[in-house]
Amino acid sequence: MRPLLALLLGVLVLSSCSKAPPPVGRWEGTYESGDTFIAARLEIAPGPQVRISAPDVTDSSVTSEDDRVTLRQNMAARLAGGWGEIAPRTMDFDGTTFRKPGGIAPQIEWDAGAKAMTLYVYLGTHPAIKMPLKPVSDFSDDPWPH
Repeated sequence: MRPLLALLLGVLVLSSCSKAPPPVGRWEGTYESGDTFIAARLEIAPGPQVRISAPDVTDSSVTSEDDRVTLRQNMAARLAGGWGEIAPRTMDFDGTTFRKPGGIAPQIEWDAGAKAMTLYVYLGTHPAIKMPLKPVSDFSDDPWPH
């Protein structure tokens, strides 16, 4: 009886140490603050093979709402138009955080309990922008909230 109990306990311990598989699916989102605009698409396939695009613009001359609308439309068009050129890349995934192979900086964070995906965007020497993404079955032509 003891060997069986020890075996079951060992299996339980080993299974609790295994990494969760990466989430598979598509996410998109936008970020806008002051003069910084980012539109992002993310697709994760098993492996994990990750396709990501996050064009950004920082432009202090965008002050009117009409300028902002035009910029959002241009960003959405850039995102959709360039998506076909984005090649999948392998990333390390520890059950929560995606990193470039051998990298230290987080690129994407997955909260399985909340089913929340966060993209880290690094612009120059500024601190990372943590962009929440929403799950989508297919990418939209315009990811900006209406």
